[in-house]
Amino acid sequence: MTLSALVVGLGSIGQRHLRLLRALGLDVAAVSRRQGAAGRCYASIGEALGDTNPGYVVIANETAAHRPALVALADAGYSGTVLVEKPLFAAPAPLPANRFAGLYVGYNLRFHPLLRAVRQLLAEEPAISAQIYVGQYLPEWRPGRDYRDTASAGRAAGGGVLRDLSHELDYMTWLLGPCRRVAALGGHLGPLAIETDDVQALLLSFARCPVATAQLNYLDREGARDIVINTASRTIRADFLRGTLRVNGEETRFAVARDETYLAQHRCALGNERALLCSAAEGLAVTDLIAAAERAADGGAWVAL
Repeated sequence: MTLSALVVGLGSIGQRHLRLLRALGLDVAAVSRRQGAAGRCYASIGEALGDTNPGYVVIANETAAHRPALVALADAGYSGTVLVEKPLFAAPAPLPANRFAGLYVGYNLRFHPLLRAVRQLLAEEPAISAQIYVGQYLPEWRPGRDYRDTASAGRAAGGGVLRDLSHELDYMTWLLGPCRRVAALGGHLGPLAIETDDVQALLLSFARCPVATAQLNYLDREGARDIVINTASRTIRADFLRGTLRVNGEETRFAVARDETYLAQHRCALGNERALLCSAAEGLAVTDLIAAAERAADGGAWVAL
């Protein structure tokens, strides 16, 4: 029997999930205002569940709508597996009572072999300092769409760099342990015609790394995603765009296809071994860290977690 799935939301990321799940052989329906955009398409989660029996649901609508979608699934008594696109929620909130077989957050960079190699190195020796950088020019994110009309541009939709680029916050906690405190500086500082933050710089302390910095921005015209970590005996440099990992100058290259980490994430969620997936609790911790960073930036002081 072919496993069925439901994708909630058909923006760019929702369409990607739809395409990849079909490539994996699943029978996929969608919930979207864009009727007819993806074959079987329903106007609401309740309508979709009443007409289909999905074993797997991917919530990929705008961030501010993630929790209402989860509530709708829970209220309908859904008991399959759920993957919520990152971040889990736009603001800290409790999970709805549910009967889900599993609830995970779509931090697919955990499946990148480069990041997994860094994690293995840090299992051997803890970090002393870490420097994280990610930037990409927002108008070039979604070809064919005006960036001013996307969820990234609006506060009500849950946009802004801390949420859109929260992969970094997830993998920092995945590599370095729980965050203990954060200070931040940033806001809407550049020329983009948006109401959300376009740059944030964070100073953080983690359970397994006393000093860490992270910059996230919508402004980098070249695009970059880099990690520099120092341990007692190693300097680790990871460049995601080039697919390189340098350890004390010795370089290893990783060839990763564009959809590889997403496919690996879906296979993991659909299988029995789910250790690499971001759990709901870990997703909530990232949401708490985003909120703490915003409080730190607004108040100009450290915020403890």
